[in-house]
This record gives sequence, C-alpha cells and structure tokens, in this order.
Amino acid sequence: MKKRYCLLILSAFLLLGYSCKKVNPINPDSNLKLSFSTDTVLFDTVFTTLGSATHHLMVYNPYSDDLKISSIRLVGGEESPFRINLDGENAIEFYDKIIPAKDSLYSFMRVTINPNDLNSPFVVEDELEFVTNGNIQKIKLLAWGQNAIYIVGDKVTSAIQGKYKIVADSLETTVWTPELPYVIYGCALINSYGTLRIEAGTKVYCHQGSGILSWSDGQLIIDGTAENPVVIQGDRLEAYYKDTPGQWEQILLLDGRAGADHRISHANIRNGTVGLSCQSMLKVTECALRIDNTVIENMSAYGLYSVLYPVEAKNFMIANCGMGNVWAFGGDYRFVHGTIANYWSGNEHKNSTALTVLNRAKDGQTQEIFYYPFNMEVDNCIVYGTEKDEFVTAFGPDADSTFRFDHCLIKTEKYANATAGFSHCLFNLEPYFANTRTNDLHIDSIASPVIGVGNPLFGNEVPYDLDGVSRVGMPDLGAYQYRP
Repeated sequence: MKKRYCLLILSAFLLLGYSCKKVNPINPDSNLKLSFSTDTVLFDTVFTTLGSATHHLMVYNPYSDDLKISSIRLVGGEESPFRINLDGENAIEFYDKIIPAKDSLYSFMRVTINPNDLNSPFVVEDELEFVTNGNIQKIKLLAWGQNAIYIVGDKVTSAIQGKYKIVADSLETTVWTPELPYVIYGCALINSYGTLRIEAGTKVYCHQGSGILSWSDGQLIIDGTAENPVVIQGDRLEAYYKDTPGQWEQILLLDGRAGADHRISHANIRNGTVGLSCQSMLKVTECALRIDNTVIENMSAYGLYSVLYPVEAKNFMIANCGMGNVWAFGGDYRFVHGTIANYWSGNEHKNSTALTVLNRAKDGQTQEIFYYPFNMEVDNCIVYGTEKDEFVTAFGPDADSTFRFDHCLIKTEKYANATAGFSHCLFNLEPYFANTRTNDLHIDSIASPVIGVGNPLFGNEVPYDLDGVSRVGMPDLGAYQYRP
C-alpha cells in the first residue's frame, strides 16, 4: 500500500509539471529567418580517395517563439547526388518541421560521387532550400567530382568581388605542375611581389565566376610548349559546354613592376568572359604583357582587354568574342603574325568587332573624358569578321595616337582607301578560313590572297606557325601557314 501511494504521488507531480510547462506559439511572421552553422556545406578533397562523405548542418531558431519550417528540400531533386538525413530519415525533401524557441535542428548531409569518373564535372553542387513562413533561404552544397587540386576562395575584401585565395604570396614563387588539374572556385590571387608559374601541360579549370588575378606588382608566367600547351577553361566537361562562352570570369593582370613582365606562352584560353584583361589602374605599369603561340577563343565579352598597358603578341589567334576580340585603350601594342577574326553568332553584341582601339574614355561616374597616348604596330596579321568594319578607332585630338599596319589583310570600309598608317595591306578580300563556326582559322584554299604575301622580316621573328609549320621564304599572313 505504501509503495502504491508513493507511485500515485509521483505521477501526480509529473502530471502537474507537464500541465505547467509553457507552450510556445508558432510565430507566422515572414520576416523571421533561420540561422545556420554555415552558408556553404563543403565536401573537400576527401574525394581524391573516397566516393562519399558526410557533413552536418545546424539550423537554429534564435527567437522566443517556435518556428515551423514548411519545407526543406534539395533543389536538384532526385538527380542530386546529395541526400539529407533528419531524425534518422534519408530523403530529398521534408515538410512541417518545428524548431522550438531558442533551439536547433541537427541535420546530416551526405554526397556520393565517383571521384574517378572523367565524365562528371569537377565541381558538383546543389542547394538546400528552407521555406519558413514563406521566407526562402538556401544553403550551398559543394563537392569535388574528380581528382584534382582545388583552389577554393576563403578570404574576402572590399577590393575583390567574391572570395579569393592567395596562391602566390609576396616574395614567393608558386609552380603549378601538370600531374593533376587545378580547379579554381573563387579568385586565385597572386599577391604583390609574388609569382605564379604554370608549367607545360597543366590544365586549369575555372568555376562559374572564378578566375586568376595578379595584384599590383604580381607576376603571371605561363610556360606551355607546342607539344604540351597550358589549357585554361571552364570546369564543365560535358559535351554541351565544349564551346560555350562565359563559363568563368577572367585572367586579370594589374600594373606590374619593372623586370617582371607577364608572359603567356603556348596557352589555350577559352570559354570565359574575358580571356586576358591587363589594366594599369593603381599606378603606371612598369611591366608589359608578352604573349606568344597562344589561342584565345569563345569569350562572351573580350578576348584581350587592355587599359594603358604595353602588350606584345606574336603568333596568336583570338577568335569569336561577344563584345570584341581586342579592345585597347591607350598604351603601346605590337602584334606579329596574329589572326584576329570575329564571327560571333550569339544573340547579343551582334556588332562586336575584331579590333577596337581608343585614346579617349569617359568616366562612368563623373562623365569626364580622359585622353591617353596610343601607339600600335600590326605586322603580317589578319583582322577579319562579319562586320563591315572590323577595325574601329575612337581617337580624340588631345593625345598623340598612331597606328601602322604592315603587310596585313583588314576588313574595313572606313580605311579601305587610306594610305596613311597602312603599308602593303589588303582590304576586304575573303581569306578563306577552313571553318569559322568551329574557330578553325587555317587557310583552306589556294585562292586565299594571304598566301605568300607576308614580309619575311616579320616571319623571321616567329619562324614557325601555331602548328609548328615553317615560315621560311615568303610567309603567309596570320597565325597559320597554308598547307594544301
């Protein structure tokens, strides 16, 4: 009897405690937001050896009322390689989950990938979407799909858009080698007085919005060879993306120090927004950009974009760019045996031109006009495309500006009858490229007017074309010698 009496008293106390427990209302305010332990769940280089991994995500309710999450789902649905685990249940979506006031929800995220599947993209991503009182919040999910060296932005500053990672710090030389590809997610930054050298055969893949930035007084050296060029492109390897422009941002080179020229040799740079952007902005640059045996193609904006920079390019091709192949404002330029041809077929920027040069520019905020001297020499080159004028100038009288074309083929109506600035040039004659749709700008007909009409002096500067074919004798114009 005594034992039963004690149990009755204990039960009464438990019931009393339960009945007195505070019940928090569910707050329907759409301005309330969840808090998370991170904004990105990153599955890192574990995928160089394993095909799956698990991470956790904490979801917090920081308020004094309960919150109901009406839905939690993977945006990629059934096709997503990721899975969520809540309360021991694996799924791609959940509904009506309540987080008590000042409490949290613990979730596991799992991804399964074959890291050796060469058909998968390098960066596998999805988003985890939370809907609370109609308020949508998303967490990024990132995993590596192939064996590679991943350069992931982990720093932020107001001077650089997005996250960046320093790959070559001050007074440091970093060498990227060809054993594994490099995948850039964010901005790969070369710091002041740092040098990044990319060896022959190295492949660099840039994610959407990513690229390489050489800060003021930094240096970029690309040391490709004819047999093993350096390739820089987007990180999507599916066939659909093979020739899709705009997949990554740019290679941006700021002003440099004396004796530390940026050098791009035997490189293939394709499918980005801007191939090479060199800008003397923070100070007057003391270095130059030197390019040889390089192809830049399928850029949604510009192939080569230059502001007040000395640029020397030899034996090169720049093809099909949405806003212009070469855009140069101020500075000194020399182009030798280049093919600059624009057959852009995108819906926007239909009037893009192969070569645009200026000595004046307008400040976007103050609308003030600035003038800077401009000088350009173009030798044994082809400047061509679908526009009536593929060579466009915008010169004002307040700065000295000169250009000279020597032994070139140029598509232009404006300068077709000009003599000043042109020596032994051809105008508006069909060059007979092999296939402009695929950027095959080899000469494909014995009827081409560019065959054998180049100046041998310029040919001797670059005695072999982009394919390694000899230019001995009378060289052809452009980057390629004609081969029957």
